[in-house]
Amino acid sequence: MDNTIIKIGIFEIRWYSFLILLAFMIGFFIIYKQKDKIGLSKKEISDMLFYLIIFSLLGARIYYVLFNLNYYLNYPLDIFKIWEGGLAIHGGIIAGIIYIYYFSRQKKIEVLKITDIIVLALPFGQAIGRWGNFFNQEAYGSITSYTHLKAIHVPNFIIEGMKINNQYYHPTFLYESLWCFFIFFVIFTIYLLKIKKRGLCTSIYLIMYGIERLLIESMRQDSLMFFNIRVAQVISIFMITVGIIILVFNWRREYD
Repeated sequence: MDNTIIKIGIFEIRWYSFLILLAFMIGFFIIYKQKDKIGLSKKEISDMLFYLIIFSLLGARIYYVLFNLNYYLNYPLDIFKIWEGGLAIHGGIIAGIIYIYYFSRQKKIEVLKITDIIVLALPFGQAIGRWGNFFNQEAYGSITSYTHLKAIHVPNFIIEGMKINNQYYHPTFLYESLWCFFIFFVIFTIYLLKIKKRGLCTSIYLIMYGIERLLIESMRQDSLMFFNIRVAQVISIFMITVGIIILVFNWRREYD
């Protein structure tokens, strides 16, 4: 599959890079529009988002490299080739949380007040970014058949894109993309209904995405492994647990 949008000499723009950039831009816009709810100025929210994007990208890449260290020790220059794929969302989330915690302490704003806004944008961005996996032909699931994919109404262009080495694979990127759109819809509905519960949106994201990734990861062929353990599933269980704890302990609290 051709992953290149534009190529001029040695310069090229690939679908993976473009979609990741688009996801960040849309996320930036969504969060920026909610700045008044956090109580930040235009400059403060812009600075926060700029560094959040930088740290999230670095975290996502470092996380992926660490769990593929044998390869990158042999090919160290490939560490910088992020346009070829290799951004682990869990690494981005961990790095993002660390930065948000630091930022919230600096500005004396409660962490959950910020994360409740960020998780409005995060699943939408993930839903878009997952399509970069399609163009890179990565993050696919177990072997299946053309007949089965047609039976579950997968569009033909996706079916053909998931034909790799004459085998058809489950488009797990698609399953995750659709689920992330659903998470966005749920959180957006909470905003529309003006349900004022601190940490509710954060906990909903952690629980829903944790459940989805826990299930989808069991199908994937390229899971990051620690011995025989799928790392993403361990992180997902942790996310679900934290989400439940936040939900329980913050249910009686209200927004300022």
